[in-house]
Amino acid sequence: MTEREVRVRFAPSPTGPLHIGGVRTALYNYLLARKLGGKMLLRIEDTDQNRFVPGAEEYILEALAWCGIVIDEGQGVGGPHAPYKQSERKPMYKQYADQLIADGHAYYAFDTPEELDAMRARLQAAKVPNPQYNSITRAQMRNSLTLPEDEVKQLLDSGAPYVIRLKVPRKEEVRFQDLIRGWVVVHSSAIDDKVLMKSDGMPTYHLANIVDDHLMEISHVIRGEEWLPSAPLHVLLYRYLGWEKTMPQFAHLPLLLKPDGTGKLSKRDGDRLGFPVFPLEWHGIDGETGEPTVSRGYREDGYLPEALVNFLAFLGWNPGTQQEIFSMDELIQAFSIERVSKSPAKFDQNKVKWYNEHYLRAKSDAELAPYLLTALQEHGIACSQEKAEQIVGVMKERVSFPHDFWQEAKYFFEAPAEYDEAVIGKKWNAQVSAALAAYADALPANSEPSANAEVLKSIFNQTVEAQGMKPGQVLQSLRVAVTGAAAGPDLFEALAILGSGEVATRLRAAVERLAARA
Repeated sequence: MTEREVRVRFAPSPTGPLHIGGVRTALYNYLLARKLGGKMLLRIEDTDQNRFVPGAEEYILEALAWCGIVIDEGQGVGGPHAPYKQSERKPMYKQYADQLIADGHAYYAFDTPEELDAMRARLQAAKVPNPQYNSITRAQMRNSLTLPEDEVKQLLDSGAPYVIRLKVPRKEEVRFQDLIRGWVVVHSSAIDDKVLMKSDGMPTYHLANIVDDHLMEISHVIRGEEWLPSAPLHVLLYRYLGWEKTMPQFAHLPLLLKPDGTGKLSKRDGDRLGFPVFPLEWHGIDGETGEPTVSRGYREDGYLPEALVNFLAFLGWNPGTQQEIFSMDELIQAFSIERVSKSPAKFDQNKVKWYNEHYLRAKSDAELAPYLLTALQEHGIACSQEKAEQIVGVMKERVSFPHDFWQEAKYFFEAPAEYDEAVIGKKWNAQVSAALAAYADALPANSEPSANAEVLKSIFNQTVEAQGMKPGQVLQSLRVAVTGAAAGPDLFEALAILGSGEVATRLRAAVERLAARA
């Protein structure tokens, strides 16, 4: 792809929680860097101080770490190009804006907000479809291209507020090659004279990100499709600053669509459809009411980071094979920008849940036991590591999330307070009651697990048949009498974990409580 050292960057703005689409962008950058033996940088682009949200930067760092996206250089890590936060790099940008002015590629604009509003109103009245400050309208505005030189100097010396705008050529084709989309050609008449330096002395995104990418020797800019319209402007800046030969290669990723494919995925879609759109839970303030708000996160909802990463990798990329399960190392080996699609990707919440189930079930019982032990500790219930491993071993084919272990396994620690009515109403009768009472009497009397599942099943079959019944006629009632539920893991595996003494106690309690139903 290139002989340069591969250096990619993820450059989010600290304006709130990191959207899942941003995580995908960071992931693709990371995969490419690792695949090509390069480095992954993290830069915080906080030039818009009005939109800064406290805690957002820390959230970004924590989210990337949770996903296993390792930062080699940048904010939170350090490196030779520090600082990596744009607000701390403010003094260095002015020289490049001044260079553009000196070379005739930028100019001072002294227009007031009222004058800008009046310009837009004139253009709208003239039925101009997209009113903008450009190579045509700049001639009617107050800037260093239209004002006498002495007046410009007087305004600057007096401290009059101004912005610095890029002087976009009127008739020129701007071309660049996108690694995903091929050649992109835009006529300069479609590009407005973007502000490069604001009146507060802060650079806009357009200038700051070009300067930083150049100084940090970025080789590839992999970012969302929403930045594609800005790319021709950035190409002009590279050219005008004399950096065109070292301009990074661009790759604009496809949009993430809501599940029905009707538009870009947003937090509102997640709230409406019941799934998170952020990697971690976010505690913020509602912009309208000023009240504290909590937005769901994949971590807190019980998703494993490797499941989320595997899912996100396939939102716009495919390996060209039927393989769907990839570890991070396998993704690195398989990844290539050439296999990233131009087409938008629909967000399928059922698919990420499927991935989570796979990764949960792939874990050993010893790895899963802490999820159950933590929940038990919160409920004041003691349990050995060995028993916890036995329980998660029989439960893991039935769970989607770590917190499901407690929800699904409560009956291992608490006798049922009620029984599934559908089963009792349909299956329970005097014969079933007598068979279960006989089974309770036939079980070993000790309270500790004393027999494996096969022994307990054999005793059950013999007892039921001695009562003149078939095991299938009693089996579901046995489950409900012991667990309260109509479904669950292998029944006799569960009974073995409970222990024959506890099973007998629960059966006698059920026979007594349901005597009136028999």
